[in-house]
Amino acid sequence: MNFAGMKISIVGCGNMGQAYARSFRKYSLVKREDLLLILRSEGHRAALELLGRISFTIDADITSSDLVIVAVKPQDFGTISTSLSNVLRQEQVVLSIMAGITIDRLQNELKHATVVRAMPNSPAQIGLGITAYATGTELNMRQTLMVEQLLNSTGRAVHLEHEAHLDPVTALSGSGPAYFFQIVRTMIETGIALGLEPQVANALVKQTMLGSYHLMEHAAALQMNLSKR
Repeated sequence: MNFAGMKISIVGCGNMGQAYARSFRKYSLVKREDLLLILRSEGHRAALELLGRISFTIDADITSSDLVIVAVKPQDFGTISTSLSNVLRQEQVVLSIMAGITIDRLQNELKHATVVRAMPNSPAQIGLGITAYATGTELNMRQTLMVEQLLNSTGRAVHLEHEAHLDPVTALSGSGPAYFFQIVRTMIETGIALGLEPQVANALVKQTMLGSYHLMEHAAALQMNLSKR
């Protein structure tokens, strides 16, 4: 899909909002002047000014965007929904990455039909994330493809037929990295407790996890090739 001239607004630029901004700019999916970043405070302004235009208010400037990403914390949605609903155009696509906020609620509170709900995970910050998403029935094929290709810039995207499946996705891949971090931390601490130097335990555990992943992928590919014979 040709992204030439696409305009995007990101409401909320915490870790995930910043991840999208960086990925969109890294792959030249949007020009700096066409990326509007709406912040709550001055905290990240210096870094984000290199990526897009900065604003601290939800106003008519959003109206020109093709896609509006809502990346605020779920508990903050109620404080911005009215302001956002007042400036949205019918043709715009709204992409929410807020956990637990359903498509019905988004459509009702934003008074807007073309809504996508997605659940990314933290590796999206380094371009290795996995994002599952569900769409409202009002989106056409072109809009759906646009969303998927943009999400793919942070790793991989998976379309879900049923929005309800985003709940297990949240537990599986959304929260999944935290489980792996805890396993690695526990294994390293155990190695140290058994007498290994911290740097040795660290190297052993992390390389073991990395190698195990690639071995698993290799074994799966080998099995698939053998089954085709």
